[in-house]
Amino acid sequence: MSGRKLKVKHLHTDILIIGGGTAGCWAASVLGAEGNRSVLIAEKAGIRRSGCLAAGVNALNFYITDGHTPEDYVEYAERDGEGIVRKDLIRTLAERVNRITRELEKQGLVILRDENGSYAARGWRNIKINGENIKPLLAKSALSQKTVSVLEHVNITALKTVPEEDGIRVTGATGFLIREETAVDIDAKAVLIATGGAAGLYRPNNPGFSRHKMWYPPFNTGAGYAMGIRAGAEMTTMENRFVALRCKDTIAPTGTIAQGVHAKQINSLGEVYEERYGLTTAGRIYGTVSENRDGRGPCFLKTSGISREMEQDLYKAYLNMAPSQTLKWMESGRGPSEADTEIEGTEPYVTGGQTAGGFWVDTGRRTTLPGLYAAGDVAGGAPQKYVTGSLAEGEIAAESILKDLSQRKDFPQPAPADEKEIRGYETCLNNPESAITIGQAEEAMQKVMDEYAGGIRTDYRYNESGLAIADARIAQIEALTETLRAEDMFDLLHIYEIRDRLTVCRDLIAHMKARKETRWHIFGENASHPDKDSRFDCYVNSRYRDGRLEILRRPLVETSEYAHGDAPDLPVREEGREAGV
Repeated sequence: MSGRKLKVKHLHTDILIIGGGTAGCWAASVLGAEGNRSVLIAEKAGIRRSGCLAAGVNALNFYITDGHTPEDYVEYAERDGEGIVRKDLIRTLAERVNRITRELEKQGLVILRDENGSYAARGWRNIKINGENIKPLLAKSALSQKTVSVLEHVNITALKTVPEEDGIRVTGATGFLIREETAVDIDAKAVLIATGGAAGLYRPNNPGFSRHKMWYPPFNTGAGYAMGIRAGAEMTTMENRFVALRCKDTIAPTGTIAQGVHAKQINSLGEVYEERYGLTTAGRIYGTVSENRDGRGPCFLKTSGISREMEQDLYKAYLNMAPSQTLKWMESGRGPSEADTEIEGTEPYVTGGQTAGGFWVDTGRRTTLPGLYAAGDVAGGAPQKYVTGSLAEGEIAAESILKDLSQRKDFPQPAPADEKEIRGYETCLNNPESAITIGQAEEAMQKVMDEYAGGIRTDYRYNESGLAIADARIAQIEALTETLRAEDMFDLLHIYEIRDRLTVCRDLIAHMKARKETRWHIFGENASHPDKDSRFDCYVNSRYRDGRLEILRRPLVETSEYAHGDAPDLPVREEGREAGV
């Protein structure tokens, strides 16, 4: 191949962690403490300030307070998720989060306490913290382990696999450095995907130069989902999208206000509407959208009349994680004690930390591909895991990796360097100018998803004909990205980010088409099937086989331990008939 060629850097490690965020850092700390295995974290940015915790956080939303049990949390998550959750996964998280919280405090995290010296609670499952420095603390914990190293500013794009008796085994990954013209070939005995979920699939609230002012980090592109999908890993419940209820314009969290000062949701008439629609996560955003649609908007959190002390607490809380909201209050000259706080919904996201979309894993967080594990936002089945749940999941995955490596002695030879993937990088660097730019490809994707796959424009509703149009047009955009030209490695990063998002879009659309009901208002508002259907009391899963996505349905897991193969395939219902997988 003529033109620009990349150097190839070969690396070897026992355990590769893709993603140095919440779950990845904690998993590295656990693995490093074992002391006998080399661990490499491959991170797209710099792990001290990467991932969802980059800017900090002001509460730990998953903590079992006095008088409650892990089983209480399982029941809460099951109720909030309308039954489509993995109780075995949630229970294993709930059993660990309190211990992990105490460990975080020992490492330097400031946890606020009440007048009795107990952790200051914000509801029965939340505690208040000063968490601006939480990510640096997690990074320090990981890097203090002698066997842990980090490769920063690297974009991983594909998993390396070798054939095994019953399929394939993951033996590493391929990517490229963002700051130099170098491809990276990594061999590993075990790979943990701990990347984030997917933002940027839909047209966002704020257009133009503010388009990346969104709830979920814009640099979380669903890369972990995408490389897993392309390798043939089974995914679950991707159709359970997440739409956040947020402060208007700043997209700052509303829970800080709702729980911190017990503010109710009200419409423009001053009526409290939240209880009419249910107090689930989906119900709160559904009520807001419905009130606006019926002409009773805009909607607010009723903060006017709170005390000055409460107002000061809100200012401080938002400075810990969303300073734009405090600045907005200051600039307007009217704080929350004087004016109610307007709220709105964001565009949809796919994230296993809030809802249930992600890799289908066993109780030990093994994916369906041997050698590959998943934790954090990229792992499915366990919604409402938040920070401490993601830490616990990283710990569980790490323990499974150590157990599996100790039990297996004969590892296959790693796959050779993925020449096809590396040539793909070089093709982008040598492509002539295409008819579409990277930015135009992103805008085209977001327009399609917004208009035909349940974005803000349609009040999050979608139907079967619209999804068919969305799938066809996303496929067209996918084909166009093959012609995109990268002027440098940063352009190359953006090309692969848009390709990853498009892969996730295709899988998301397939899931939305397959769940022929409306189980979660707003999160899965299917106008062709507006009611809940008991025939879909099951998991909708997908996997990529022979060039196409196939849909599976699996029965609800009721056991405390689940291994792959325990839940048989159920018939897939397509176009009014039962069809086998």
